[in-house]
Parts: sequence; C-alpha cells; structure tokens
Amino acid sequence: QVQLVESGGGSVQTGGSLTLSCAISSTANRYYCMGWYRQGPGKEREDVARIYGNGMTTYENSVQGRFTISKDNTGNTLYLQMTSLRPEDTAMYYCAAARACNTAQPIASYTYTGQGTQVTVSS
Repeated sequence: QVQLVESGGGSVQTGGSLTLSCAISSTANRYYCMGWYRQGPGKEREDVARIYGNGMTTYENSVQGRFTISKDNTGNTLYLQMTSLRPEDTAMYYCAAARACNTAQPIASYTYTGQGTQVTVSS
C-alpha cells in the first residue's frame, strides 16, 4: 500500500519560510501527477501546486512566485518550499499523487494522499 507522510510544518511569523516534505513509500516516479493542496480554518480545500512527470509545474495564483514545488531525483520525496508566508497561508497542507490525471482534476482527488502537516503563520 502506498503511503505519503508529510513533515516540515510549523509556526512562523509573516514573511517567514518553511519547506514541507512528503515521503512516499514507493517510487514516486511511477506517479505522473503529484501535488500539494491545503485547507485553512473555515475555508474550502484549495490546490496549491502540481508537478507532472515531464517536470511541468503549476501554482495557485496567490502562491505563484512564493512557493516552489519539486521532487528529488529518486522520486521518493516531494517538496514545497514556501517563502514570504502570509497569515492567509495558514492551513493544513497535504501531498497527493496519482499515476494519471487531467489538468482540471483537484489534487485532493488524486489516488493517494497523506495525513497533512499544519502550517500556521502569525501576523
């Protein structure tokens, strides 16, 4: 069974940085679609960033230029580097993976997803 385990969350002040990691129990290069999504308090689930097997990445507008999604060469770890954090970035962050997807598909609907890691940004 594939397991995804997020880590790296925490509490930071506005303007701070965090890097989230997602350890994947099987070779993630099998998974063409990988990404991060989040759900903040009282908010709907929101796609944050995706990375495809061809290396293409996409970002939600509010994080463009501040967040960077990447994965290591082994394909076993997915990252989300977050800089210039804002209070509105406060959320539980989840990673997810799928062998195939379409570009309109919500990341939360990918086949495998983790339990999440909390990010709290204070003003």
